[in-house]
Amino acid sequence: MESEEIRKGFIEFFKKKKHKEIKNSSLIPENDPTVLFTTAGMHPLVPYLLGEKHPLGKRLVNIQRCIRTGDIEDVGDETHLTFFEMMGNWSLGDYFKEESIKMSYEFLVDVLKFDKNKLAVSCFEGDKDAPKDEEAADAWRRIGISEKRIAFLDKNENWWGPAGETGPCGPDSEIFYWVGDEEVPEEFDVKNPKWVEVWNNVFMQYNKLKSGEFEPLKQKNVDTGIGVERTAMVLQNKKIIFDTDLFLPILEIIRENSKKDDLKSERIIADHLKASVFILNEKITPSNLGQGYVLRRLIRRALRYCKLIDAKEDICEEIAKIVIEMYKDSYGLKKNEIFILNELKKEQEKFKKTLNNGLKVFEREVNNLKEKFLPGKIAFTLFASYGFPLEMTVELAEEKKLDVDEDGFWDEFKKHQDLSRKATKGVFKSGLADKSDETTQLHTVTHLLLQALRNHINNKIEQRGSNITSERLRFDFNFDRKLTDDELRKLENEVNEKIHEKLDVKKEEMSIEEAKEKGATGIFEDKYGEVVSVYFVGDYSKEICAGPHVENTSKIKGKFKIVKEESSSAGVRRIKGILEN
Repeated sequence: MESEEIRKGFIEFFKKKKHKEIKNSSLIPENDPTVLFTTAGMHPLVPYLLGEKHPLGKRLVNIQRCIRTGDIEDVGDETHLTFFEMMGNWSLGDYFKEESIKMSYEFLVDVLKFDKNKLAVSCFEGDKDAPKDEEAADAWRRIGISEKRIAFLDKNENWWGPAGETGPCGPDSEIFYWVGDEEVPEEFDVKNPKWVEVWNNVFMQYNKLKSGEFEPLKQKNVDTGIGVERTAMVLQNKKIIFDTDLFLPILEIIRENSKKDDLKSERIIADHLKASVFILNEKITPSNLGQGYVLRRLIRRALRYCKLIDAKEDICEEIAKIVIEMYKDSYGLKKNEIFILNELKKEQEKFKKTLNNGLKVFEREVNNLKEKFLPGKIAFTLFASYGFPLEMTVELAEEKKLDVDEDGFWDEFKKHQDLSRKATKGVFKSGLADKSDETTQLHTVTHLLLQALRNHINNKIEQRGSNITSERLRFDFNFDRKLTDDELRKLENEVNEKIHEKLDVKKEEMSIEEAKEKGATGIFEDKYGEVVSVYFVGDYSKEICAGPHVENTSKIKGKFKIVKEESSSAGVRRIKGILEN
């Protein structure tokens, strides 16, 4: 079964089960300080998972594009990817475990024609925070899954969330499929890699509090995820994700345009450049911060491996064109093709200069050596500062008849990873469900700030992203120059005036057409569903949104102050602001 058929089959199946399709969201999470990229379909749904009413109802379905970079060093094996598509269905306080499990089984066996005799499942074994999930296990038994194919696992394996320190979470039940050539074992062994996880049903029935305690959610939800790539791998009888129709066209281009064969390099190039195309499609450009840094790392890592296999100069452009063609109907990449290709080319030119500088450093260090041995610290400096993969340094060293301290390199690499993890912990500290009073107030302030920007700077200004914590707001918008001190004062004054005017904040649900007619702010390019929530701040601001808001601007405590205005990326400015007491 081709991947497009899988996507269509999933949406059609759940529509028949009375689910409404929601549009896939941007890869850049809106109003979410916890992650750089959308890593799951549930990101845009957090307010509704916590009880807010969704305009389209209680049963939802979609296919969400996702980026995960936590396993970037593992990309190149059989299953790890940076970019992937996640099919998901949700129940927002409607059906729960039994019906969710029945629908998952029906889709796999009746629609996709999975062999029911090759299925196995895992459930939560229970701990001090929550009991053993016999409810899910009983649902599987009633379907016909034998006791020997049901494994009970701990929180590391069968518990989802919360995404940060607090928020919705709960036990999950994972579905596995036997992909081995030999006869399927009678008993499920989760450690056997031939049992491949294909679907995860998350049962959000708890809310983790700041105290560390778990309280039952008033609204119990179901959040499921099934990867397009892994499903295609099973249905196309492949052992490796890269052998599916989602990667073969890209790999063919790589092999046609390179002189050396190396599977790992080919897979890394294919994965990283596919992910880069999708990030560039969001108008993110390579930089040394945030999403731009991830993009730069992906592109440069791909370029390093292109060099290892002696790939042609313009191979990145050719790969990008193939990716754009493959996904043009699903995600509309075609409209940004020129931008994507230009940014890739610019980054390639920058990396060439860095690479040349690195080669000079390598030569200098080699000339200073007193023995035929290149220390691990030097190899790591070449990797971290100049983008040299260890393999390239080893290759260069061999030409000089030198050995490389590879163990020393990996020691330095581990230290670097540990520091990186500590540095990024702050990104996650608020939790996906941070709906504190401070965050809610600042979220409403962003509505006021956007309207003030449109009134005083340019009426075509649109939001390009925001990041809100309980301490401050960060707001990105399209504009091509630095704002003057006078302009910043005008923005502050107008926002503070509206806070003091005690304006009511009201929500109305309406169609996209109605929202446009009323002049609501929003990017109307396949971003929203048929019905949207529009927040009115008095007669001042009208904006499509799903975040937390105060009921009246008088609830915003303190005076709004802009602490910084800077460039975020090409054609995008960034304002950082706080509420001063």
